[in-house]
Amino acid sequence: MGELLNRLRRNTMCGELRESNVEQKYTVMGWVQRKRNLGGLIFIDLRDRTGVLQVVFGEEINKEAFEIADTIKSEYCIAITGTLYKRESPNKNIPTGMVELKGESVKILSESETPPIYIKENLDAAENIRLKYRYLDLRRPDMQRNFIIRHKTAKIVRDFLDENGFLEMETPMLTKSTPEGARDYLVPSRNYPGKFYALPQSPQLFKQLLMVSGFDRYFQIVKCFRDEDLRANRQPEFTQIDMEMSFVEEDDVIELNEKLIKRIFKEILDVDVQIPIERMPYSIAMEKYGTDKPDLRFGMEIVNITEEVKECDFKVFRGAIENGGSVRAIKVENCADMGRKKIDKLSDFVKNYKAKGLAWIAYRENEIKSPIAKFLKEEEINNIINKMEAKKGDLILIVADKNSVVLQSLGALRVHMAKELELLKDNKEFKFVWVTEFPLLSYNEEEKRYQAEHHPFTMPMDEDIKYLETEPGKVRAKAYDIVLNGEELGGGSIRIHDSKLQEKMFKVLGFSQESAWERFGFLLEAFKFGPPPHGGLAYGLDRLIMFLSGTDNIKDVITFPKNQNAFCALTEAPNVVDEEQIKELGIRTK
Repeated sequence: MGELLNRLRRNTMCGELRESNVEQKYTVMGWVQRKRNLGGLIFIDLRDRTGVLQVVFGEEINKEAFEIADTIKSEYCIAITGTLYKRESPNKNIPTGMVELKGESVKILSESETPPIYIKENLDAAENIRLKYRYLDLRRPDMQRNFIIRHKTAKIVRDFLDENGFLEMETPMLTKSTPEGARDYLVPSRNYPGKFYALPQSPQLFKQLLMVSGFDRYFQIVKCFRDEDLRANRQPEFTQIDMEMSFVEEDDVIELNEKLIKRIFKEILDVDVQIPIERMPYSIAMEKYGTDKPDLRFGMEIVNITEEVKECDFKVFRGAIENGGSVRAIKVENCADMGRKKIDKLSDFVKNYKAKGLAWIAYRENEIKSPIAKFLKEEEINNIINKMEAKKGDLILIVADKNSVVLQSLGALRVHMAKELELLKDNKEFKFVWVTEFPLLSYNEEEKRYQAEHHPFTMPMDEDIKYLETEPGKVRAKAYDIVLNGEELGGGSIRIHDSKLQEKMFKVLGFSQESAWERFGFLLEAFKFGPPPHGGLAYGLDRLIMFLSGTDNIKDVITFPKNQNAFCALTEAPNVVDEEQIKELGIRTK
């Protein structure tokens, strides 16, 4: 390297030079962003990860350097030495825009072919090309900013948790498959033919073992793996900020994490998060927003109007109510004049969520317009308008069906309308909420059994333990999610540490004692030896960085992500391997 650089040593970064540095000699290294040849002068914008610096070459400055600069093209990697001066024509759009380097020598470190993508901010290029040439995509300044934010965030997390008595500890990547959720990624073992390791979906069981071990406060920033169908902003491998604490209750975990969130947003974005953050029981979130991830940046809350229409002559409403369902609505302000075609599209939208259709009432200046008006008495329409607190100019959108369908469809419609009306344009607005008191269990109709909503080690709320064996669906969990702008940032719970209660839980979940020990025996064995009360929380780091960097694409904050089919366009993984490798593992492929 010394020979290549001819003893050149970079002594500053491109983006760091300012007026206070003028009349000093510097050596900078980086990539050619742009070159302009004006005859007797050549201007090169040199870029590294800190920013761009203008360099000027002239025959009068140094003829040899000028001639070399004339051969240089975009994305060449070069080293330049020169003296810094004030620019005659400043560029106030960049931090280094008041200065320029007069190039006295230049060395081409490596040449570049014409890149298949432009190295520029806000690139509009096909995602598959960006992923195939990811190393070029990552040269772009906006992408590099994302990863600088990621680095700084991870450092803040480590510093904060260290200050609060946490130890960073690693847990295994090759572990036992304990399926109770998404599919595991499996790794065949050469030493144990026919047997497999699993890559961890989370460090859950090991971090609980660390609590049994007496490490009161643990954390790690860790890769996790889930073999599941990918949706937008979901990757097969992702990163968690994972933590666990002993001798705590919900409030302890929540209060500590509010301080962590406050510090991250202050130091990265200079945003003051107000704490304590609002807490909302799961039941309220579902009733008002139709989701356990409510977006609180706008209104349009769901309102139950079942009582107002229970005696009406409209069969759709009456039928839903008689079948144990409900009639609910959202109010869209200043949209009473929405055209019929647009409303029909909204009706098609809710059908995606199993709703049979959408009723509506437009409260216009001079009339009330509604296709269901002929089935409702004037008093019933007025009761609906009053319940919705509607004003002239407002549009009421109504769904009638079983409760789950009504809430899910209206919850989705609410967010859809907010996007249509451009209520969510401000990506600098951050509305946090803790969602608490989740159901401990849900009933799986296909398997005819209850399953854990989070995982089988979640502690029931003290006052609900009495219902665990008689009315399991009634039991709430000591579980909590931190939600930001309609996205789950993280979630956690207080864990069961009492072995008798854990046995009850397994029984309710349909595990025999034998099957419970087969899956989780190493944890249950540990719980014989004085486990402390404990609980924790894990954040999705990738999703957190999306918010901090202002992107809505999770691939923008993961260095080498997979595409929507879990395929790596850069390395072409997964791919075939040598037959000899397959034989060594004692497995056959079709």
